[in-house]
Amino acid sequence: MLGLAPLRSAPLPIRASAVPSARSSATACGRNSSQQQQLADGGQLSLAVPEADEGDTVLPENVHKWRMVIAYDGTKFKGWQYQPSIPTIQYFLEDALICITKLDRKKLCLVGAGRTDTGVHAWGQVAHFTTPFSYCCLNSIHSAMNGLLPPEIRVREISAARPEFHARTSTKSKVYRYKIYNEAIMDPFHNRYAYHSAYKLNPHAMQEAANYFVGTHDFTSFANAAHNDRERRSTKKITRFDVTEMGAVLQLEVEGTGFLYRQVRNME
Repeated sequence: MLGLAPLRSAPLPIRASAVPSARSSATACGRNSSQQQQLADGGQLSLAVPEADEGDTVLPENVHKWRMVIAYDGTKFKGWQYQPSIPTIQYFLEDALICITKLDRKKLCLVGAGRTDTGVHAWGQVAHFTTPFSYCCLNSIHSAMNGLLPPEIRVREISAARPEFHARTSTKSKVYRYKIYNEAIMDPFHNRYAYHSAYKLNPHAMQEAANYFVGTHDFTSFANAAHNDRERRSTKKITRFDVTEMGAVLQLEVEGTGFLYRQVRNME
C-alpha cells in the first residue's frame, strides 16, 4: 500500500483500494450542476488533463503565494491530479479555493509536491497556490477550506510562502510507506490500509534485498514505460529502505530525493 509524504518530516499512511464514487458536497460552488451529478455517480478515468500553469519562480508584485500541508484518505478518489468531473484531491481543493477566492483554477495555479495515484493516502502532501491579493487572517481561510472539503480531505496547515517557494521543486525528500498484513486471515480493520499476504514473508530477507536499492542508481527498469512522465532523468537517489516488523504488519518505508512514475510500487 502506497502513500506519499513530500517532506522528510511527514511520513505517510498507505494505499487502499479505490471506490468509484465520492462525496459531492464540496462542489456547491465553482462547478456546474451537471458536473456535480457526474461526480456523485462516479465515473471512469479519462485522459490526464494538464495541471494549471505552474508559473515562474519570480512572481509579479501583486501576486501572493500560499503553502498548504494536506492530509487525505484516498480510498474513493481518483488520485491527486485534476480531472474534469472526476473525484480527485486537486478537484476538491480547487473547488474550495474557487468558493473562497472567487478565482478560476488557472489563476489559482494549485500545484502539489507529488501526484498520488488512485486510492493513495497522504499525511503530509504539500501544495501551493497563488492569489492576486493578500489575506490578513489565514485562520478564517483555513477553517473555510476544511468546512467545504469532504471529510476525507483536510488542510492541516496554511501559511504565506516566499515567492521562490515551489511545492514540487523545493521538496527535499519524499517518503513512501507500504503496509502488508501478514497473517492467514485479514484483519478487517486493516483492510483499507494494508495489502494482505496469507503466505508468511521473511522480513530479514526482504531487508537484505531492500538494501541493494539504497544509493544513487538508474531506475529506468522500475518506471512505467507507458507513462509520458515529465521527469526525464532516470537516475534517482534512495536514502533509506526500511523493512519493519510490527506484529502482524510488515511496514516497508522508502525515502528518496525523487522517484520515477510508479518506481516505488515496482520496487516493492
